Amino acid sequence: MTADSVHAIWRRELKREDIAADDDFFALGGQSVIMVRIQGAFLEELGAEVPMDQMFLHPTVASISAYIESLPPHR
Repeated sequence: MTADSVHAIWRRELKREDIAADDDFFALGGQSVIMVRIQGAFLEELGAEVPMDQMFLHPTVASISAYIESLPPHR
C-alpha cells in the first residue's frame, strides 16, 4: 500500500516514529533538504516522480499518498 511506504519513508527521513497520516511535514520539522531526500526515495522506492510543488501542496502522508496513487505508472 502506498501510504505504508510513504509513512516508512517519512519516518526514516524525519527520524521520527510518531508520525500520523494527517501530520504536516513542516510541523514535524521537515525542511527542504529532507524534502529532496524524500523525493528521491519516492522515485527510487515507489517509482513516483513527485515535483517539489506537489510536496508543498500535499504536506501529509495521506495527501501525498493519494497524489502518488493518482499518477500514471512511471516508465
